[in-house]
Amino acid sequence: MPELCQRAWQMAMSFNLPQDYSRVNKVVILGMGGSAIGGDLASSLVASEAKLPILIYRDYDLPAFVDGQTLVIASSYSGMTEETLSSFEQALETESKKLVITTGGKLKTIAEERNIPVFSFDYKAQPRAALPFSFLPILGFLQKLGFISDKSADMSEMVRVLQELSQRINEGVPVSRNPAKQLANRLYGHLAVIYGAGILSEVAHRWKTQLNENSKAWAFYEVFPELNHNAVVGYQFPPELASQIMVILLRSASLPQRIQLRYQVTCQLLERVKVDYRFIDGEGASPLSQMMSLVLFGDYVSYYLAVLYKIDPTPVKAIDYLKEQLAKEEE
Repeated sequence: MPELCQRAWQMAMSFNLPQDYSRVNKVVILGMGGSAIGGDLASSLVASEAKLPILIYRDYDLPAFVDGQTLVIASSYSGMTEETLSSFEQALETESKKLVITTGGKLKTIAEERNIPVFSFDYKAQPRAALPFSFLPILGFLQKLGFISDKSADMSEMVRVLQELSQRINEGVPVSRNPAKQLANRLYGHLAVIYGAGILSEVAHRWKTQLNENSKAWAFYEVFPELNHNAVVGYQFPPELASQIMVILLRSASLPQRIQLRYQVTCQLLERVKVDYRFIDGEGASPLSQMMSLVLFGDYVSYYLAVLYKIDPTPVKAIDYLKEQLAKEEE
C-alpha cells in the first residue's frame, strides 16, 4: 500500500484538469463497493476544511440537484459497474462537469467518446485492493482545484508511517510480535462490530467491508456520537450473543475530547454486559496518516482472519453469483 499511495498521488498531481472545474459548488462521487470507499474517506478527511459539500452516491439514479455547478466524479475500477454506469449516463444529460476514474471498460469508452477527462490507472487486483487509486486522486483533485489545503507534506508523512507499520505487521512477523495477527486470533469465531468517529467513521466502514470480502465474515460498523443514541441500548439482548461479539474501537489523537470521553463511557457499558472490546490507535501526526494507518492495519487483520478460516481472501463468489443472476434477468 505505501508504494501504491505514492504512485497514485504522483499520477494525480500530474493529471490535467479543465480550469472551469474549479467553478462548481458541490462534488458528487458515483461508485459502489471498493470504488466508492475512496470517496467516503476523502469526504470525511476534509469535511472540516472543504469549501463545498462532497457527496457519495451508491445507486442507479443521479440526484436531481446535479446541475452545471456540480462536479460529477464516476469511480469504477472495472468500468463496468452497472449502478455507476446508470447514474453516469444520466449525468451526461446534465450540464455538470464530469470526470472518470477507472482502469477501462464501458465507463472509459463512454467518457473518451464525450471528451470527458479520464484518470486511468493500470493495477490488476480486486477493486478493494486498489484503494489508493480511488482515494488519493480525489484528494489530489480537490487540492488542485483549490477546495482544500495542500496535502503534500501529509502525503510524505503518511507513506513513511505506512512503510514503518507494514514492517511491524506483515506476514513475516510472528504472532508474538504482530498485533494484527493477535487481533485476527481474537476475532476468530466472533462477530466483529467496528466503531469509529470523525475522520475514522469511514475507516470503520472500510474495516467492515474488508472483513466481509476478505475474511468472508459477518461484520458491522457504527459511528460516534450517533451510536450513543441507539446502539448502546441494544447491548442487553439476546444475552447469549455477548460472548460471540468483539467490538473494535478505532481511535485517533485528533478526535475531540468529548468524543474521546464517549469512547470511555461506551466501554464501561460494554463491560457491564460482558462484551469484549479492543482499542486500535491511528499512527502519525497528520489526520491522513492516522486514517490510512488504521486502514492498513484493518486490511492485514482481514487477511489474517481469512487464513485462520482457511479461505482464499481474493474471490467474492457471492457477489459473482448475484451479478450472474442479475444478468439472467436482462436476457
